[in-house]
Amino acid sequence: MSSYVTKKTPGNTDWFVHDRFGMFIHWGLYAMPARHEWVKMREKMTTEQYSKYFKYFDPDMYDPKEWARLAKAAGMKYAVMTTRHHEGFSMFDTKFSDYKCTNTPAGRDLIREYVDAFRAEGLKIGFYYSLLDWYHEDYTLDRNHPQRDIPDGDAFNEGRDMHRYAQFMRNQVTELLTNYGKIDILWFDFSIPANPSDRPCWQAKTAPEWEAEELIKVARSLQPDIMIDNRAGIEQDLYTPEQYQPQAWVTHKVTGEKVVWEACQTFSGSWGYHRDESTWKSPEMLIQMLINTVAFGGNLLMNVGPTARGYLDERAENALGVYAKWMKYNSRSIYGCTMAEPEFTAPFGCRLTQTQDGKRLYIHLFDYPYKFLELPGYAGKVDYAQFLHDASELKIREKNPGHFGDGQSASDDLLVISLPEVKPNVIVPVIELFLK
Repeated sequence: MSSYVTKKTPGNTDWFVHDRFGMFIHWGLYAMPARHEWVKMREKMTTEQYSKYFKYFDPDMYDPKEWARLAKAAGMKYAVMTTRHHEGFSMFDTKFSDYKCTNTPAGRDLIREYVDAFRAEGLKIGFYYSLLDWYHEDYTLDRNHPQRDIPDGDAFNEGRDMHRYAQFMRNQVTELLTNYGKIDILWFDFSIPANPSDRPCWQAKTAPEWEAEELIKVARSLQPDIMIDNRAGIEQDLYTPEQYQPQAWVTHKVTGEKVVWEACQTFSGSWGYHRDESTWKSPEMLIQMLINTVAFGGNLLMNVGPTARGYLDERAENALGVYAKWMKYNSRSIYGCTMAEPEFTAPFGCRLTQTQDGKRLYIHLFDYPYKFLELPGYAGKVDYAQFLHDASELKIREKNPGHFGDGQSASDDLLVISLPEVKPNVIVPVIELFLK
């Protein structure tokens, strides 16, 4: 069994650290301007200016069954969809706001359809819920607000009440965790701590402003096993490094304990649909990001941004296809795997994952090593080796006297795997070692 123990959490993370790979879905009114999900803030739009998107939002090609099929084919085991992003628009039929999808030309509960479709494919269900709200009448200014630079910020804040806003959030979270069956993840986003350079009218928003303790209490009373992230300002189940890849297991900043963590990443430089964004990741990068994450004990939540008509564009489908092709044959090195035990060192240009029961070790060949892979310290520990993608045998030798008769590779603890000279037609080939 794996020797790695993570900090105890209030929710159930057992399934999560097995499944390892999920789909993030950022979708809302911002798909219509199609130039980043923060477009209202970036362009300092007023609610009146932004209202045209609400007026014309009509995703006539929305087919969450197709999204679910693509996610499952890509090897994703769970999904997290935006129920409400910072713009304040609810993608579900809430009783506590008129600013919702059922009041647009869409005319239906989009979250309901997502839940039903993904659940039917056997994927676990997560809800993203923004703590920010650039529409609500009680939400005050902060450094991220679209109207942050108006001359009279105090006048804007007058009459606004964050206590009423916190109650509004509790009401909506109650709806989300009551009306859609079992929900596995609640993904809050995000707190805004005070900064010395903030204007006096900008208000910090952390756990006290969100009334996070009560918000989380409500969530856990309704769904006791649910996983909740830490972004409401109170530590819960999940650390969520965003748009970067940790190069070690994420640890608690005070105790140093290993924690349950999930890297959230995008196919391109935007979370929401961005028509003109061009920094899409290469197939090699996509696969390596997944492997790197699991190699350090984490999960990968990979984002798609559907178009305003409700489909995933060709670029997103192609990226999902990269995962589908690789995971079809190599998912055994991801599911139920974690960071390799310290006794196993990754060769140059490789990454290791190991099953949580400790019986199999996987060597992911980022840099294909031509004819031989040398593994110092592995002698006496490996019973059998094969390529994972086709289960073809790879011959192993121990205590090797040297490949070329010069003794340079001689070592009593060395194991050498013989490889075909030509790299298999796999983005990242994987060697599966059955351990003694």
